[in-house]
Amino acid sequence: MQPFIPSLSTRMYGSTMLSIGLGVSNFEGMSANVCKSTSKRVITKEEWEKKLNDVKIRKEDMNKLVMNFLVTEGYVEAAERFHIESGTEQIDLATITDRMAVRRAVQSGNVQDAIEKVNDLNPEILDTNPQLFFHLQQQRLIELIRNGKVEEALEFAQEELAPRGEENHMFLEELERTVALLAFEDASSCPLGELLDISQRLKTASEVNAAILTSQSHEKDPKLPSLLKMLIWAQKQLDEKACYPHISDIAKATLEDTNV
Repeated sequence: MQPFIPSLSTRMYGSTMLSIGLGVSNFEGMSANVCKSTSKRVITKEEWEKKLNDVKIRKEDMNKLVMNFLVTEGYVEAAERFHIESGTEQIDLATITDRMAVRRAVQSGNVQDAIEKVNDLNPEILDTNPQLFFHLQQQRLIELIRNGKVEEALEFAQEELAPRGEENHMFLEELERTVALLAFEDASSCPLGELLDISQRLKTASEVNAAILTSQSHEKDPKLPSLLKMLIWAQKQLDEKACYPHISDIAKATLEDTNV
């Protein structure tokens, strides 16, 4: 599966920095015209592009941003190719492969296999993170219920999860919600049916992924989505003050002149 990476041109990244750097209301040197139907200042496409071109972004920084996304999200082949093409700092691809194996195991419902793989990577991850371990055990219980193994699910809940619930009120509440699935003939359509949804597996897998990244001294979340959110936020802030060319399609990162 190929990763989705927006066109991170200097223009796009620069627009984020410029919007924030302008303080939303500082438009010295811009056109003094106003929008036809409002009192907003008008910034022409030519003026906007000139400002953006004045923002200098190092290619090395952009490459690190892309590599950060590929490594964090686990795109091994893409990361390897990008390393060769860009000359970005060498990474340990084996750690990505192992981490993604854990993630796939959880996403496919093989939670015990995932736990064993995490312990093979670093036993301290689960030893020092009781909440993560509980959520993995909770996911094991969910999979037993999904497969109709009622007696095994009850036994597992009593032996593995109940003692942890006695020590932690939050764990007890989550355990009670999960066991309640057994009270319904069709658990998938009951009020708690979201626990059986694929999104619950993805949630648990993401939590494990973040814990492994942290144990390897990596950031648990990629920087790129945060920067894109910042770009969208900055444009919304600037919308209140001016009419200017927008980046509507993040993937293409092209400016659309809203003044025409």
